[in-house]
Amino acid sequence: MTDPIRWRHYEPATIASAARDDRPVLMVITAPWCQFCRELMATSFADPDVARIVEASFVPIHVDAERRPDVNQRFGTGAWPTIAWLTPDGELIAQDNFLDAAALRSRLERVRDAWQADGQDIRRRIGELWARSAEGGGPERGKLRREMVDDITAAIYDKLDHRHGGFGDGIKFPHPEAIDFALVQVQKRDDERMRQVVTLTLDRMMESPLHDVVDGGFFRFSRTPDWHSPNYEKLLDQNALVLRAYLEAHQVFGNEAYRRTAEGVARWMLDVMRDPHSGAFAGSQDGESDYFVGDAAERARREPPSLDRTVYCHANALAISNLLKASAVLERPEWREHAMTALRFLLDNLYDGRDVHHYWDGTYHLPGMLSDQAYLVRALIDASQQTGDSDLLLPAEAIAERTIAQNKAPDGGFYDILHDPRSRGSMRRRNRSILDNAAMAEALMRLSYLSRRPEFYAEATAALEAFASNYREFGYYVAGYGRAVDLFFYEPLFVTIVGPREAPASVELRRTALSTYVPSRVVQTLDPEHDPVLLGRSGLVASDVPVAHLTVGNKPQGTAHTPEELLQAIDSIERDRRQSARE
Repeated sequence: MTDPIRWRHYEPATIASAARDDRPVLMVITAPWCQFCRELMATSFADPDVARIVEASFVPIHVDAERRPDVNQRFGTGAWPTIAWLTPDGELIAQDNFLDAAALRSRLERVRDAWQADGQDIRRRIGELWARSAEGGGPERGKLRREMVDDITAAIYDKLDHRHGGFGDGIKFPHPEAIDFALVQVQKRDDERMRQVVTLTLDRMMESPLHDVVDGGFFRFSRTPDWHSPNYEKLLDQNALVLRAYLEAHQVFGNEAYRRTAEGVARWMLDVMRDPHSGAFAGSQDGESDYFVGDAAERARREPPSLDRTVYCHANALAISNLLKASAVLERPEWREHAMTALRFLLDNLYDGRDVHHYWDGTYHLPGMLSDQAYLVRALIDASQQTGDSDLLLPAEAIAERTIAQNKAPDGGFYDILHDPRSRGSMRRRNRSILDNAAMAEALMRLSYLSRRPEFYAEATAALEAFASNYREFGYYVAGYGRAVDLFFYEPLFVTIVGPREAPASVELRRTALSTYVPSRVVQTLDPEHDPVLLGRSGLVASDVPVAHLTVGNKPQGTAHTPEELLQAIDSIERDRRQSARE
């Protein structure tokens, strides 16, 4: 009997050993919630002939796509499982997805024979390809223009499925970032096209089997455009973004069904995904169809699907931000405490005072991923706004400074990973993701207002300008970039409450400022006792009672002393801004 394949982790030493032995690399990339991945490993790679060829001629590497998004981004196909074939130097040769045992045996033999016969020629051709790519350079840096928001708006509407909602006419994903962008346009510009995008998509999703009305939350995608053929896995990060979409739609349209749906998503996150001991959230729930097709009574008789209990920084940060929002919108103060507990876990276990790490499985791993840094900064900003604790901006500023020092690209924007001199092959090349750069740019812009540090705003602008010449290539997929560009031109309504952070009057002003949907709003509480430096930077002066100071960007718009005055002021300012945006 052939011994099972001895899978290795992806690390520079593994690629070094492949290069030393001149063996091509067989890389298998799987996701913890993926049933096809488990089937591939249990059938095709359990075949004795497959195992024999692999052990004799390849260096086998097994990668978890969630734990190593850096590797997945460079070698994956965007679907799982991925079988990637690499040179001994770690350069990508070819990719496959699921292969049965016979097809896998044939493919192994072809790659083995091709490398033994023409390895040097393959290596030379790949090197020439990358050399030509380097000569072409990246996209030119351009100027930001208001029309860019209109371009992304048009791209979203162009791909809208006018029958079922969502985008495209095949496999359907929720794409909550596009819904978020569309809501901004509805509220700022009364855009009827974007109103249709939001309501049609959210209604059809909510009414479909993609929505788990029993346990709450949404499944990852539908194999058909009508949302009626779900793949049953549930992901924390996607559901956190869907939660925000339904919360904000409820605020804008007053639809109680959206409110109930948002409550269901939050309930799933807290009841199923939250670890009661650490307070952090699991990454995903397995997609066991036999469980999810049952009603509540049938599910009670079954074992719930397993969880990937790995704590991922970016996904937990998204969960924290949107549970904080849910707490404010749905008036559930206990949810804020759960969110703050999870935030403390991230700061204690995935932030070492210098670097932010990607995941925790008993210890921390993979520092310096741009997405983790961007979403943790945003979670700290959101927590500071919700609690009135400006001290939470201190780690946010430190993380931002570290990102600028380590991830900044020479011609603007940020690389996705840290430079590692030990890296080989494709991992030597650091990429700039437009989506991760947009997330970091928006976080830096908001942080610039709150910390009164204009250098953060300048870095955000440079990151957005780095994609100003090629953003159209990505269509509606870059809605997050459009939102960040919109924030650049549509300055935030900035509400600064000066007064003791826990004083009842301060708490009521803060609650009022956060209770309604205002695109691009920033809220800060400056306590004269705890925040003298920030108060000094703001130029504001404390009085005997808490006062809310309103600005648009840095332009003063008056003050409010009571919740009623504050609501009236916000409504008046936003009404005038909407009128200007339509003209």
